[in-house]
Amino acid sequence: MSDPLKTKSAYMWTRVLTSPFWAIYNMLPIILYKDLGASPIQLALLFTLKPLVSIFSIYWSAAISKRPDLLVRNIILAGVLGHLPFLFCPFVHSPWFYIAAFGLYMMLARGVVPAWMEILKLNLSSSSRDKVFAYGSIVGYLGNGLFPLTLGCLLDGYQEAWRWLFPIAASLSCIAIIFQLRIPIDCSQISTHKEKLSLSQQITKPWKHAWDVIRTRKDYRHFQIGFMIGGMGLMVMQPALPPFIVDTLQLSYTEMAIAFALCKGVAFALTTPFWAKQMKKIDIFRYSSHVTLIAALFPLLLYTAQLHLFWLYAAYIAYGVMQAGSELSWHLSGPIFAKNEDSIAYSNVNILSVGLRGAFTPALGSVLCCCFHSEFVMIFGSLLCLFATERMFSYSRRSSEADVIAQ
Repeated sequence: MSDPLKTKSAYMWTRVLTSPFWAIYNMLPIILYKDLGASPIQLALLFTLKPLVSIFSIYWSAAISKRPDLLVRNIILAGVLGHLPFLFCPFVHSPWFYIAAFGLYMMLARGVVPAWMEILKLNLSSSSRDKVFAYGSIVGYLGNGLFPLTLGCLLDGYQEAWRWLFPIAASLSCIAIIFQLRIPIDCSQISTHKEKLSLSQQITKPWKHAWDVIRTRKDYRHFQIGFMIGGMGLMVMQPALPPFIVDTLQLSYTEMAIAFALCKGVAFALTTPFWAKQMKKIDIFRYSSHVTLIAALFPLLLYTAQLHLFWLYAAYIAYGVMQAGSELSWHLSGPIFAKNEDSIAYSNVNILSVGLRGAFTPALGSVLCCCFHSEFVMIFGSLLCLFATERMFSYSRRSSEADVIAQ
């Protein structure tokens, strides 16, 4: 473990400098609809791309499996390529260009997660790694919650200001390269032999590695099953939220902004250190069961917002708490299960699972919304999260019993 301060500095500055870009990037669907007249089909494609591109993200990270010498290069190249299209915003007017840029950036942003997690695993102790990731998440999430308030004023006051905000924010993000180049990587144990693969082998290699991990690691397989069910519960209810919030609750923009940005963002920031401490005290299955239990409470609290606005804010406070725990669990589960092994394959399974459930779960939610009321879809999502809670907790209990018997 060498010079952890440079690794911490690089990770934290990356989160700080990319926060403004993430904030305006998340506003792109609204920009497309309002200023570029994007069609419903184009917007539907945009929402589908966000989880679906994770399937392709694994190819970006597959190249660095057991190649620590390529970790930093992988992160830097992804940053440059992901931000590059947004430098041309002042000159491009086609919604299709922005949809493609949106998908490319998300693919690369997810693709570098295994590289970052492996760097943190190599250069930091487990306790320090949890803290650095937790505080990095707080910085990123607060930026995503607070910057839109400032950006909203600029976008309202100056017509098409986003055309210049995108290249400015993209350039600011790329400054992080200065800190990333300083990350120390021990390359003394790297093999000089490079495996030559055919095109078909390169295409199937990440899937085979993911399958090998799932097949050989029973504990990680159970974790993925539980996390997949919980993720489906959250994702299936997303198409039901806009009609419920707009048509049933009839909220103003101010009320929605307070719930989405303030309540969720503050709850995330305040509870992330708590989740980081919990991760050290209990096993990841019990930890994740707490996350999915709170996820199950979210739609129930939101449903009660019909009685009083207080429950709307309570629901999004709960969502922020849940998301803080979920971020840590999703990102750090790879290094936790890998232990002394290379964690790239484990993190790739996480990314792949997001893409797989993103390929069909939002569509399922949309179909259910057409057939039933939005409240039914929200309750259905809550039941899935409860089922995931039961699966995670049951495996945690069985693992504890097995450890007692072994002793």
